[in-house]
Amino acid sequence: MIERKLLKSKMKEFQVEDYIARTLQNAGHSHTKLVRTPLGEKIIISASRPGIVVGRKGENIKKLTNTLKRKFKFENPQIEISEVENPNLDAQIVAEKIASTLERFGLKRFKATGHKTLSDVMNAGAIGIEIVMSGKIPSTRARSWRFYSGYLKKCGDIALTGVHTAYASAQLKSGTVGIRVKIMPPDVKLPDDIEVTEEPSQEVEEIKEK
Repeated sequence: MIERKLLKSKMKEFQVEDYIARTLQNAGHSHTKLVRTPLGEKIIISASRPGIVVGRKGENIKKLTNTLKRKFKFENPQIEISEVENPNLDAQIVAEKIASTLERFGLKRFKATGHKTLSDVMNAGAIGIEIVMSGKIPSTRARSWRFYSGYLKKCGDIALTGVHTAYASAQLKSGTVGIRVKIMPPDVKLPDDIEVTEEPSQEVEEIKEK
């Protein structure tokens, strides 16, 4: 019984996150967190363009609140907007941006899009980035294109916890193009990153004692 309630709760959280992600595609949506409080459900939306999420005079946020009440049976949803400080270090925002660019300009500039994204992310301070585009690019046969720069962990605990991975898709005339982005942010502490300090000499220690 407890397992069913937990599974149902997690499914509802996933549906809410998926709906908000599809609704806020043009707002630089990063991720959504659902927190249950005694006063109701608190929904924290992280986006790079919070002004679009709120809308003019709060129209968008009111519409989203009413939709959550009706669609997901929330009694008192409280929406909180959190601005992403550096969008170029957020894998989900970068993936959605690539998808939007491909849908807007097509596949003629997909290489330029990939290399420009690498440059923007590395200039933002990332340790490494990898972009994989899969689909009919640019021919009629499906294949994958890989763009990478810097240093990126592929295995081990750092690859699971330190590397941010995100997925997006672009709907084109030739079909769907899948996009995977992996970013290692600058605040990752690598296990082989050590600092060697010199021991104080005996003369320094004698001076301190005096």
